[in-house]
Amino acid sequence: MSDFIRITKEFDFEMAHALDFHSGKCKNIHGHSYKLSVTLKGIPNISTESDAGMVMDFGDLKKIIKKLIVDKLDHALVLSKNSPYYTSNLEQHTPKLVLVDYQPTCENMLLDFRNILKDKFPEGTELLHLKLRETATGYAEWFAYDN
Repeated sequence: MSDFIRITKEFDFEMAHALDFHSGKCKNIHGHSYKLSVTLKGIPNISTESDAGMVMDFGDLKKIIKKLIVDKLDHALVLSKNSPYYTSNLEQHTPKLVLVDYQPTCENMLLDFRNILKDKFPEGTELLHLKLRETATGYAEWFAYDN
């Protein structure tokens, strides 16, 4: 039997959001420099194909995350569909507006990312961990083994 290996790739994106009805500063539209870490678990491929010895090619992992998450959120304004900030006027003047069904906290975004990514990786790999850093000192994490 082969040993399991964990691989992690990190991604950066800039995004604005507002936390509706929050009692602190985050109730206002503001932005963050996010850092997303995605960790997969698997057994390195033993075939003679180009990805031999890999759990998954980092380039392939990058394509998936960029397409499904980073390209959609980078330099976007993310608001709840029920946000008082959301108006048709805002939509006309905000070309990259993303409306979600939840309060766009770091924690809820991670749960959304997990749902988006859960079945997007090759057979034999498992989404193990997501970490979303919102500030230099603040982040949220999701672990498969906690759930």
